[in-house]
Amino acid sequence: MIDIAEAVPPGPARGLAPARITRSPAFADNSPGALVAWVLLLFALVWLCELGATSLAPPVDNIEQLVWQRELAWGYYKHPPLPTFLAWLAVRLLGASAWTTYLLGAAVTLGAVALLWGLLRELRGPAYATLALLAGLCITFYNGRLYYFNHNIPLLLEVAAAAACTWRAYRTRGLRWWAAFGAVMGLGALTKYQIAVTAASAAVFWLRQGIWRDALHRRGALLATLVALLLFTPHLLWLPRHDFGPITYAMESSLGVHLSPGARALDALRWLLDEVFNRALPALLLLLLAGWGAPAPAAPVAADARRRASRDLLFAWGLVPLAFIPLVGLAVGADLQLQWGTAFLLFLVPCVMEWAGAARWDEASLAAAWKPFLALQGLLLAINLATSPVGVRSLEDRHWRTFAADRLAERVGAASRALLGGPVRVVIGSVGEAGALALKLPEAPRVLVDGRYDRSPWVPRDLVASCGAVELAHADSGLKGWSPAGPPFTNLYWRVIPPRDHEEPCESEMTELARR
Repeated sequence: MIDIAEAVPPGPARGLAPARITRSPAFADNSPGALVAWVLLLFALVWLCELGATSLAPPVDNIEQLVWQRELAWGYYKHPPLPTFLAWLAVRLLGASAWTTYLLGAAVTLGAVALLWGLLRELRGPAYATLALLAGLCITFYNGRLYYFNHNIPLLLEVAAAAACTWRAYRTRGLRWWAAFGAVMGLGALTKYQIAVTAASAAVFWLRQGIWRDALHRRGALLATLVALLLFTPHLLWLPRHDFGPITYAMESSLGVHLSPGARALDALRWLLDEVFNRALPALLLLLLAGWGAPAPAAPVAADARRRASRDLLFAWGLVPLAFIPLVGLAVGADLQLQWGTAFLLFLVPCVMEWAGAARWDEASLAAAWKPFLALQGLLLAINLATSPVGVRSLEDRHWRTFAADRLAERVGAASRALLGGPVRVVIGSVGEAGALALKLPEAPRVLVDGRYDRSPWVPRDLVASCGAVELAHADSGLKGWSPAGPPFTNLYWRVIPPRDHEEPCESEMTELARR
């Protein structure tokens, strides 16, 4: 037996009995932390190698971050800035390549998984935590999308960190943990406004614990709010100077759709079913197989205050998002995006384990979980390979990863250089297609997103006039003065915008950009 409880100072948690968890035989002689580190490392190695080998182009979101990191700002036209700051740091360390974003996305995702494992180990012991980790790695967003780096990825880490800080603030009654919670929430707001869902989770947990009865916790909540606002203030000041771009984007893309009542209900149901019975289905299967033969606990575990509080925490982080997001759709008629739940879905696993009875997993054989885990991972890898551009042609999906960026660069690169009389310095078009082309060209040109300078602060307004540009566009039929990109690029055309005619204009512009 091991004692995972620490002394709790006087306060709302006074008199809590220490919870005792049976150590699994799998951990008798080995450090569970070392085992988990090796599992995550091998998991990343296998999945990143396959995902990199089966994708003709990086995900659009990764391309977007490589485009945006050319110019640091306190916001961008779609989102707050923190993920782009992280991409900027990664590019400075590893260079501007698709693999830089792959490694960054995997590191942040698996960092969140490891953080949740540490929290669950503290709450329920290493066997429970490791089983939850194996199940979490079966959620399809965390394996088949492991190479993604978008705003949901840092948000996942911040959601897990917020849970850990909340528990520590409750257990220790320490103001430093309240300050840490505020810092996490402020960074979350600089990542994606959906951190409000985690604020709702925290509110539900603290209401359950009666925070208003403790003066120290009231001061802690105020401190956390001030810290969060302090971190978020630069972005708040940026918003009105840039026409509230991210808010406008959210309204135009989903929140302002205003679906009918019937459509709202169907959309909310579709979203919920996709999260639980599509993305999380392999995780639920693993838990079912791992717990199938486990004997029922000899005696019910006493539900002391500490165990009840930890159960409240897990339910608040796992269930509130699954209720909050559909309620938003029902209330405002938003078009619920399927990826909105991915930053929170990891906590569904311990929720299911708690529903089944936390003590059950003390008796479950962790060794028996490895076989279904490896079988499920093998199946997911096989499906990904079979449906990829290098798999079975009849099963190939039509996802973005089939965009043959290398072929487009071969067709456009040399011809456009000849027409420009020099290297390609700017590509104009949608962030995905133009960014994918720019990433494959050796000159690493800048991308003028949708031809809009207000969305592309990294492109000086006179750069196209000085250096010319390659422009991409879609059309149902031929465009005058444009060349077809050819198969497999359906309805995609390109043209060259020549530079203005004066001596060596582009070199001076690029020298100035390099100096900046």
